[in-house]
Amino acid sequence: MSSTHFPFSAVVGQDDLRLALLLNAVSPAVGGVLVRGEKGTAKSTAVRALSALLPQVDVVPGCRFSCAPAAPDPSCPDGPHESGPGALRPARMVELPVGASEDRLVGALDIERALAEGVKAFEPGLLADAHRGILYVDEVNLLHDHLVDVLLDAAAMGASYVEREGVSVRHAARFLLVGTMNPEEGELRPQLLDRFGLTVEVAASREPAQRVEVVRRRLAYEDDPAGFATRWAGDEHEVRARVVAARALLPKVSLGDTALLQIAATCAGFEVDGMRADIVMARTATALAAWAGRTDVRKEDVRQAALLALPHRRRRNPFDAPGLDEDMLDRILDEFPDEDPEPEPEPEPEGPDDSGPEDDGPGGGPDGGPGGTPPQGDGSQDPDTPAETPETGEAPAEAPEAPQPAAQEAAGPEQAAVRAAEPFRTKMLSVPGLGEGASGRRSRARTAHGRTTGAQRPRGHLTKLHLAATIQAAAPHQKARGRDGRGLVIRKDDLRQATREGREGNLVLFVVDASGSMAARQRMSAVKGAVMSLLLDAYQRRDKVGLITFRGATAELALPPTSSVDAAAARLEQLPTGGRTPLAAGLLKAHEVLRIERLRDPSRRPLLVVVTDGRATSAGNVGGRTDSSPRELAGHSARLLQAGGVASVVVDCESGPVRLGLAGVLAQDLGGPSVTLDGLRADSLAGLVKNVRTAVASTASPHSSSNSNRRAA
Repeated sequence: MSSTHFPFSAVVGQDDLRLALLLNAVSPAVGGVLVRGEKGTAKSTAVRALSALLPQVDVVPGCRFSCAPAAPDPSCPDGPHESGPGALRPARMVELPVGASEDRLVGALDIERALAEGVKAFEPGLLADAHRGILYVDEVNLLHDHLVDVLLDAAAMGASYVEREGVSVRHAARFLLVGTMNPEEGELRPQLLDRFGLTVEVAASREPAQRVEVVRRRLAYEDDPAGFATRWAGDEHEVRARVVAARALLPKVSLGDTALLQIAATCAGFEVDGMRADIVMARTATALAAWAGRTDVRKEDVRQAALLALPHRRRRNPFDAPGLDEDMLDRILDEFPDEDPEPEPEPEPEGPDDSGPEDDGPGGGPDGGPGGTPPQGDGSQDPDTPAETPETGEAPAEAPEAPQPAAQEAAGPEQAAVRAAEPFRTKMLSVPGLGEGASGRRSRARTAHGRTTGAQRPRGHLTKLHLAATIQAAAPHQKARGRDGRGLVIRKDDLRQATREGREGNLVLFVVDASGSMAARQRMSAVKGAVMSLLLDAYQRRDKVGLITFRGATAELALPPTSSVDAAAARLEQLPTGGRTPLAAGLLKAHEVLRIERLRDPSRRPLLVVVTDGRATSAGNVGGRTDSSPRELAGHSARLLQAGGVASVVVDCESGPVRLGLAGVLAQDLGGPSVTLDGLRADSLAGLVKNVRTAVASTASPHSSSNSNRRAA
């Protein structure tokens, strides 16, 4: 099987994606590309094909860190380098697996040799391999936080630092960062999102002719990769030559004051944080001009740069969809017309033309641009105000007044979904005990990073040396080992691994009551606002989330456990209400979901958040307990979760001067605390974390319980 990559010029459509990649090939200072889109849209194919278009790299022969002969890195671990001719090699594209270790990314030091022999034995990692090339991260949104931190540091400083107990190594690490992701699987941390210079939204074409061409080319490539690449060699050569020419022209491109004003006004108009967006737009507009073979930056360059550089930077919170209002963009740019009154020549195509005249250009498509959607109004119309009918222009007859909650629950009609109230900041809820360290920031756990709490013999490769414990283990044996006063004699059995405690992410499973008793408009709006607030907190703490709703006679898994908090927010917004309250069915559905997730992801501990007023008016689809009342079934289901060691919190949605306190009874059955909607706010929630830990300590997982017993002993 040939390792030949699919040719870049043979990719059908995806003009914005190809343009963004080519602009980075012309000017690596643009800062990389984040490619967002559904699976099967040629994201990885296009990225892997880009490396063949990059010019060759001149390196010092034998240097593992790709130093340039003209200006070698003075701190290169393989240095110092003597002057001499270099060797040309193709630019590398290095892939970072999502599950890679930190040592695989930054490199590994041989601690044993460093202590015993004083030698810096360093094995380069992926950052060294990617220097002066491409670092590609598929599914970058699933990357562990500690790897994201390393990438942020390297991207900011252009260097990688490896430090292990006073032994340190530094080497240059300047690379083109390209990431692909499916937004359904969760979003990126804002810090890493901002590090990508450009972002592109990709989707599969809905044109049958273009889809046919995609299939035809892919099948031809799989049948004969080498022959397919040969047939496209001419097109590849043309694109490569154009990249080289644009690179040579780039230093001669002039970025005038008018273009700078357009860039600054655009970033200010879209309220983009910081100044990185202005710098990226300036570099992108300059690269666009060079790609078009011009030495001046024009308004169309600034416009295209904004469409590529701003959508991922204008998001105000995790639930905002990326995108740019193109009408607003045009209004801003029209305030600063280009100074050149001469007629413009027909612009050259901005990407390789491979699909015929029916292709949409860059930013093409029915909505006119990446992520661009036609304006839908300001959303200020009252949802209770009837709209005019298109035929007569008159408002329809007024709908009858909605029944009271009791009547709703008896009759069981479905009520339309209401909008969530404004989210607010919540205090942290955490799972008691000590977890195994699923990546995140919520509950206490054993982690690779954090404060040192002890030492143990290493299991496998030593990563975090506990120096004091190592010396303590070696000290009693120095005389027997023949120490002559020149230093400690260290053996492999003396080495001790540091044990550390940090924070882990959890599975936060929401069980939301959507019955008729919750259907009052203001009440359900407040409930959704509270859950939205908890979802925002889950996003910031890198949790997985799931959503179960119950009403009528059934409980439904509205969203299986996922890292996509955006998807959970969208499902919650669409949630209708009505019918009776099958509380037991909702709790049993939660028990089933958690049981399955424990098998799939055993290191991630769950936190159950039940949002209800505590009423139980229907047995639902529980079955097998026809002799029990709905309330008794709910209590039995809650105690089943408590016996399984599930940490739970009940958000009490009961309102009014007279309260039945049923949510508090449910919380006792679950073995967790109960908190009101008002008490969920950060300024009203002091002590809730302590309550969670205290109330659930006796029902924590067996592993946590055994730890507590050992500490007590």
